[in-house]
Amino acid sequence: MSIFGALEDLRTRPIGDQAGARAARRGFRTRIPLSRGCALFAEAVVEARDAGLKGENFYAGNRNPPYWQKIEGAVEKLWLRKSVAEKLARVNARAGAVGLELFLFDAWRPRAVQAYFHDVWMPRELQRRDPTLNGAALTEEVERYWAAPSDSADSPAPHATASAVDLTLRWKDGECLWMGSLFDDVTGLAHRDRFEELAAENFSFSDSEARANRRLLHWLMIEEGFAGHPDEWWHFSWGDQMWAALTGAPAAHYGLAAIPAPV
Repeated sequence: MSIFGALEDLRTRPIGDQAGARAARRGFRTRIPLSRGCALFAEAVVEARDAGLKGENFYAGNRNPPYWQKIEGAVEKLWLRKSVAEKLARVNARAGAVGLELFLFDAWRPRAVQAYFHDVWMPRELQRRDPTLNGAALTEEVERYWAAPSDSADSPAPHATASAVDLTLRWKDGECLWMGSLFDDVTGLAHRDRFEELAAENFSFSDSEARANRRLLHWLMIEEGFAGHPDEWWHFSWGDQMWAALTGAPAAHYGLAAIPAPV
Protein backbone atom coordinates (compact mmCIF):
# COMPACT_ATOMS: atom_id res chain seq x y z
CA MET A 1 0.00 0.00 0.00
CA SER A 2 1.12 3.57 -0.71
CA ILE A 3 2.63 5.53 2.18
CA PHE A 4 -0.27 7.96 1.66
CA GLY A 5 -2.81 5.24 2.41
CA ALA A 6 -6.42 6.32 1.95
CA LEU A 7 -5.25 9.76 0.79
CA GLU A 8 -3.55 8.35 -2.30
CA ASP A 9 -6.81 8.84 -4.21
CA LEU A 10 -6.54 12.60 -3.64
CA ARG A 11 -3.05 12.66 -5.17
CA THR A 12 -4.43 11.24 -8.42
CA ARG A 13 -7.66 13.28 -8.62
CA PRO A 14 -7.29 16.16 -11.12
CA ILE A 15 -7.81 19.67 -9.82
CA GLY A 16 -9.37 20.73 -13.09
CA ASP A 17 -9.19 23.87 -15.19
CA GLN A 18 -9.20 27.01 -13.01
CA ALA A 19 -10.53 29.36 -15.70
CA GLY A 20 -13.96 29.46 -14.09
CA ALA A 21 -12.47 30.27 -10.69
CA ARG A 22 -10.39 33.06 -12.20
CA ALA A 23 -13.49 34.57 -13.78
CA ALA A 24 -15.48 34.23 -10.54
CA ARG A 25 -12.73 35.96 -8.56
CA ARG A 26 -12.79 39.15 -10.65
CA GLY A 27 -14.23 42.06 -8.72
CA PHE A 28 -15.30 39.87 -5.82
CA ARG A 29 -14.76 42.58 -3.22
CA THR A 30 -17.29 44.87 -4.89
CA ARG A 31 -19.81 42.17 -5.82
CA ILE A 32 -20.08 40.06 -2.67
CA PRO A 33 -21.96 41.50 0.33
CA LEU A 34 -21.10 40.83 3.94
CA SER A 35 -23.69 39.05 6.04
CA ARG A 36 -23.58 41.31 9.09
CA GLY A 37 -26.54 39.51 10.64
CA CYS A 38 -24.73 36.19 10.48
CA ALA A 39 -23.85 34.63 13.84
CA LEU A 40 -20.26 34.25 12.63
CA PHE A 41 -19.76 37.88 11.66
CA ALA A 42 -18.31 38.97 15.02
CA GLU A 43 -16.62 35.64 15.76
CA ALA A 44 -13.42 35.92 17.79
CA VAL A 45 -9.96 34.96 16.56
CA VAL A 46 -7.65 32.35 18.04
CA GLU A 47 -3.92 31.80 17.64
CA ALA A 48 -3.44 28.88 15.23
CA ARG A 49 -0.77 27.21 17.36
CA ASP A 50 -2.99 27.39 20.44
CA ALA A 51 -5.54 25.47 18.34
CA GLY A 52 -3.05 22.64 17.72
CA LEU A 53 -1.79 23.77 14.32
CA LYS A 54 1.82 24.26 13.26
CA GLY A 55 3.28 27.24 11.48
CA GLU A 56 5.55 30.25 11.47
CA ASN A 57 4.73 33.67 10.07
CA PHE A 58 6.70 33.93 6.85
CA TYR A 59 6.96 37.71 6.95
CA ALA A 60 8.10 38.04 10.56
CA GLY A 61 11.55 36.53 9.98
CA ASN A 62 14.32 36.80 7.41
CA ARG A 63 14.51 33.19 6.17
CA ASN A 64 11.79 33.89 3.66
CA PRO A 65 12.86 33.73 0.01
CA PRO A 66 12.53 35.68 -2.25
CA TYR A 67 12.52 38.55 0.29
CA TRP A 68 15.24 37.53 2.77
CA GLN A 69 14.16 40.25 5.19
CA LYS A 70 11.57 40.82 7.88
CA ILE A 71 8.69 42.81 6.44
CA GLU A 72 7.91 45.94 8.45
CA GLY A 73 4.67 45.57 10.35
CA ALA A 74 4.66 41.76 10.30
CA VAL A 75 3.62 39.96 13.47
CA GLU A 76 4.64 36.53 14.69
CA LYS A 77 1.08 35.55 15.63
CA LEU A 78 -1.07 33.45 13.30
CA TRP A 79 -4.58 34.71 14.01
CA LEU A 80 -7.57 32.81 12.60
CA ARG A 81 -11.30 32.93 13.11
CA LYS A 82 -12.32 30.23 15.56
CA SER A 83 -14.40 28.31 13.02
CA VAL A 84 -11.61 28.44 10.44
CA ALA A 85 -9.12 27.07 12.97
CA GLU A 86 -11.54 24.26 13.84
CA LYS A 87 -11.92 23.34 10.18
CA LEU A 88 -8.15 23.35 9.72
CA ALA A 89 -7.81 21.09 12.75
CA ARG A 90 -10.10 18.58 11.04
CA VAL A 91 -8.00 18.71 7.88
CA ASN A 92 -4.91 18.31 10.03
CA ALA A 93 -6.33 15.23 11.74
CA ARG A 94 -7.10 13.63 8.40
CA ALA A 95 -3.60 14.34 7.11
CA GLY A 96 -2.15 13.14 10.41
CA ALA A 97 -3.47 9.64 9.84
CA VAL A 98 -0.69 9.17 7.25
CA GLY A 99 2.02 11.12 9.08
CA LEU A 100 1.40 14.52 7.50
CA GLU A 101 0.41 17.86 8.95
CA LEU A 102 -0.51 21.33 7.78
CA PHE A 103 2.13 24.04 8.13
CA LEU A 104 0.93 27.66 8.07
CA PHE A 105 2.88 30.52 6.51
CA ASP A 106 0.39 33.31 7.10
CA ALA A 107 -3.11 33.95 8.44
CA TRP A 108 -4.38 37.38 9.52
CA ARG A 109 -2.18 39.98 7.85
CA PRO A 110 -1.64 43.57 9.05
CA ARG A 111 -2.50 46.35 6.64
CA ALA A 112 1.14 47.53 6.54
CA VAL A 113 2.31 44.18 5.18
CA GLN A 114 -0.45 44.07 2.57
CA ALA A 115 0.33 47.63 1.50
CA TYR A 116 4.06 46.96 1.16
CA PHE A 117 3.58 44.09 -1.24
CA HIS A 118 0.71 45.67 -3.19
CA ASP A 119 2.14 49.19 -3.43
CA VAL A 120 5.92 48.66 -3.38
CA TRP A 121 7.43 45.20 -3.74
CA MET A 122 5.26 43.64 -6.44
CA PRO A 123 5.02 46.67 -8.78
CA ARG A 124 8.77 47.20 -8.48
CA GLU A 125 9.52 43.56 -9.23
CA LEU A 126 7.14 43.43 -12.20
CA GLN A 127 8.59 46.59 -13.70
CA ARG A 128 12.12 45.31 -13.16
CA ARG A 129 11.21 42.34 -15.35
CA ASP A 130 9.15 44.33 -17.84
CA PRO A 131 9.83 48.10 -17.84
CA THR A 132 6.94 48.68 -20.28
CA LEU A 133 4.36 47.45 -17.77
CA ASN A 134 2.54 50.35 -16.12
CA GLY A 135 -0.85 51.88 -15.40
CA ALA A 136 -3.93 49.67 -15.37
CA ALA A 137 -2.02 46.70 -16.81
CA LEU A 138 0.47 46.86 -13.94
CA THR A 139 -2.29 47.11 -11.34
CA GLU A 140 -4.13 44.16 -12.88
CA GLU A 141 -1.04 41.97 -12.73
CA VAL A 142 -0.22 43.03 -9.16
CA GLU A 143 -3.76 42.24 -8.05
CA ARG A 144 -3.66 38.80 -9.59
CA TYR A 145 -1.70 37.92 -6.45
CA TRP A 146 -1.79 40.83 -3.98
CA ALA A 147 -5.16 42.30 -3.02
CA ALA A 148 -5.28 46.05 -2.50
CA PRO A 149 -5.12 47.00 1.19
CA SER A 150 -8.36 48.46 2.49
CA ASP A 151 -9.77 49.95 5.66
CA SER A 152 -13.27 49.65 4.23
CA ALA A 153 -15.61 47.55 6.31
CA ASP A 154 -17.35 46.55 3.06
CA SER A 155 -14.35 45.32 1.07
CA PRO A 156 -11.57 43.98 3.32
CA ALA A 157 -8.49 42.32 1.87
CA PRO A 158 -8.93 38.55 2.35
CA HIS A 159 -6.19 38.11 4.96
CA ALA A 160 -7.55 41.06 6.95
CA THR A 161 -10.60 38.94 7.78
CA ALA A 162 -8.54 36.23 9.55
CA SER A 163 -10.41 33.67 7.45
CA ALA A 164 -7.80 33.35 4.70
CA VAL A 165 -4.70 31.25 5.25
CA ASP A 166 -1.51 30.39 3.36
CA LEU A 167 -0.22 26.89 4.05
CA THR A 168 1.36 23.69 2.81
CA LEU A 169 1.71 20.04 3.86
CA ARG A 170 4.73 18.55 5.54
CA TRP A 171 5.72 15.34 7.29
CA LYS A 172 5.07 15.75 11.02
CA ASP A 173 7.80 18.08 12.29
CA GLY A 174 9.73 17.34 9.12
CA GLU A 175 10.17 18.36 5.49
CA CYS A 176 7.48 20.08 3.46
CA LEU A 177 6.07 18.17 0.51
CA TRP A 178 7.36 19.34 -2.87
CA MET A 179 4.80 21.70 -4.42
CA GLY A 180 6.77 22.82 -7.46
CA SER A 181 7.53 26.37 -6.37
CA LEU A 182 8.48 28.55 -3.45
CA PHE A 183 5.69 29.87 -1.30
CA ASP A 184 4.95 33.39 -2.63
CA ASP A 185 6.38 32.63 -6.06
CA VAL A 186 3.81 35.01 -7.49
CA THR A 187 4.19 33.95 -11.12
CA GLY A 188 2.47 31.42 -13.34
CA LEU A 189 4.47 28.68 -11.62
CA ALA A 190 2.25 29.11 -8.57
CA HIS A 191 -1.03 28.66 -10.45
CA ARG A 192 -3.07 25.89 -8.88
CA ASP A 193 -3.45 24.08 -12.21
CA ARG A 194 0.11 24.69 -13.46
CA PHE A 195 0.98 21.00 -13.64
CA GLU A 196 -2.42 19.72 -14.78
CA GLU A 197 -1.92 20.38 -18.49
CA LEU A 198 1.82 20.18 -19.11
CA ALA A 199 2.71 18.27 -22.26
CA ALA A 200 4.07 14.78 -21.58
CA GLU A 201 7.41 15.50 -23.22
CA ASN A 202 8.02 18.36 -20.79
CA PHE A 203 6.79 16.54 -17.68
CA SER A 204 9.58 15.75 -15.23
CA PHE A 205 9.51 13.55 -12.14
CA SER A 206 9.59 16.80 -10.13
CA ASP A 207 6.55 18.07 -12.00
CA SER A 208 4.70 14.81 -11.40
CA GLU A 209 5.40 14.96 -7.68
CA ALA A 210 4.34 18.61 -7.47
CA ARG A 211 1.08 17.84 -9.26
CA ALA A 212 0.28 14.97 -6.90
CA ASN A 213 1.05 17.03 -3.80
CA ARG A 214 -0.88 20.08 -4.99
CA ARG A 215 -3.83 17.80 -5.66
CA LEU A 216 -3.57 16.30 -2.19
CA LEU A 217 -3.51 19.68 -0.47
CA HIS A 218 -6.27 21.04 -2.71
CA TRP A 219 -8.72 18.21 -2.10
CA LEU A 220 -8.04 17.97 1.62
CA MET A 221 -8.98 21.62 1.92
CA ILE A 222 -11.85 21.65 -0.58
CA GLU A 223 -13.51 18.65 1.04
CA GLU A 224 -13.56 20.59 4.32
CA GLY A 225 -15.37 23.47 2.59
CA PHE A 226 -12.47 25.81 1.84
CA ALA A 227 -12.05 27.61 -1.47
CA GLY A 228 -8.64 27.88 -3.14
CA HIS A 229 -7.15 30.90 -4.92
CA PRO A 230 -6.77 29.76 -8.55
CA ASP A 231 -3.38 31.45 -8.97
CA GLU A 232 -1.82 30.49 -5.62
CA TRP A 233 -1.60 26.82 -4.68
CA TRP A 234 -1.07 27.77 -0.99
CA HIS A 235 -4.01 30.18 -0.44
CA PHE A 236 -7.33 28.97 0.96
CA SER A 237 -10.20 30.65 2.73
CA TRP A 238 -13.51 29.92 4.35
CA GLY A 239 -16.15 32.57 4.95
CA ASP A 240 -14.60 35.62 3.26
CA GLN A 241 -15.72 37.36 0.09
CA MET A 242 -13.37 35.38 -2.15
CA TRP A 243 -14.70 32.13 -0.69
CA ALA A 244 -18.25 33.29 -1.44
CA ALA A 245 -17.33 34.26 -5.01
CA LEU A 246 -15.62 30.93 -5.69
CA THR A 247 -18.26 28.72 -4.06
CA GLY A 248 -21.38 30.59 -5.13
CA ALA A 249 -22.38 31.55 -1.59
CA PRO A 250 -24.66 34.64 -1.58
CA ALA A 251 -22.64 36.54 1.04
CA ALA A 252 -19.48 36.41 3.14
CA HIS A 253 -19.55 35.48 6.82
CA TYR A 254 -16.59 37.65 7.81
CA GLY A 255 -15.44 41.24 7.47
CA LEU A 256 -12.43 42.90 9.06
CA ALA A 257 -11.20 40.91 12.06
CA ALA A 258 -10.73 42.35 15.53
CA ILE A 259 -7.24 41.35 16.69
CA PRO A 260 -6.27 41.33 20.39
CA ALA A 261 -3.86 44.07 21.40
CA PRO A 262 -0.26 42.89 21.99
CA VAL A 263 0.60 42.18 25.60
